[in-house]
Amino acid sequence: MTGPRFPALIRELPETVPFVGPELQEREMGRPFRARLGANENVFGASPRAVEAICASGEHVWKYADPSHRDLKAALCDKLDCAPENIVFGVGIDGALGDFLRLLVEPGDAVVTSAGAYPTFNYHVDGLGGVLHKVPFRDDHEDIAALFAKAAEVDAKVVYLSNPDNPMGSWHAGEVIEAALADLPEGCVLALDEAYVEFAPEGTAPRIGVEDPRVIRFRTFSKAYGMAGIRLGYAIGAQPLIRAFDKIRNHFAMNGPAQAAAQAAVQDEDWLAHVLAQVDDAKAHIAEIAAASGLTALPSATNFVTVDCGRDGDFARAVLKGLIERGVFVRMPGVAPLDRCIRISAGRPEELDVLAEELPRALAAARGGD
Repeated sequence: MTGPRFPALIRELPETVPFVGPELQEREMGRPFRARLGANENVFGASPRAVEAICASGEHVWKYADPSHRDLKAALCDKLDCAPENIVFGVGIDGALGDFLRLLVEPGDAVVTSAGAYPTFNYHVDGLGGVLHKVPFRDDHEDIAALFAKAAEVDAKVVYLSNPDNPMGSWHAGEVIEAALADLPEGCVLALDEAYVEFAPEGTAPRIGVEDPRVIRFRTFSKAYGMAGIRLGYAIGAQPLIRAFDKIRNHFAMNGPAQAAAQAAVQDEDWLAHVLAQVDDAKAHIAEIAAASGLTALPSATNFVTVDCGRDGDFARAVLKGLIERGVFVRMPGVAPLDRCIRISAGRPEELDVLAEELPRALAAARGGD
């Protein structure tokens, strides 16, 4: 009796996943977290109109959802000033990135990203047999000039840039990206991850023509729209590239309730403004909590705050461990020198009260090991 015959590429991949979910950590600890502040979820929730749309669509779950996503595309086109043919959906940004890379990357193809940037992008590249080239952050920002120079050096097919950035919360003004495009090498596509752009200052999103073949932009309903659980992301790009997704995408991946919820959310600008205000308040509170313990909160254009613990990665990992042991779920960057920090998502006041109580204790425990 024989089992499956995995290709050599799959056999050689490590048995890892990009993120360990808090639920797994809770099961291992045997208790729930007191404050869930690690996954950059929007704890302030989805638009009530979106929730109503999900409930109303329940009676129609017997039928397949529209695989062309016509109505949702129409709602987004009004917001993005593009045509329906410029938009394609995926299972979160993760799924959209995976489909995009599947279109372009063959075994051995060069792909450029920042060391310490979003690990799921790397996960997809590795799974396709692409060769990752990583460029260090510069002053806690992704280094656009170095990324594009590396792409030219290795003849990369794709460069990944998140703006605003995860895990540091930093950002570049849109005009900086616009100017840098002149240095993107011929035949290379910039994958611009804008998952957090709704939280960012005015002018963060670059003004790039939607039919510019050099750029594809990725956005999501998981962050500002508060619907991480429905797994809905999308890409915006030139029509020939977007049309190519039809060759490989799962046409029925997006369910009907998700389409209805996203359409309602896009049209509820008041709720989005409410969420952004709540996030700003939470980030200010996190900065105050950090300062009270002698730590520095870095500027953030996202729904999280990256806090500099003031020492090296070993110390920050000890702080992280202490917080998790005390029921506070947070995460941290995984690459030096970024790993001197911990990353704290915007939370409800009662969750931040737990953070304020436990951060000094976690710091004291970490310093006790000196």
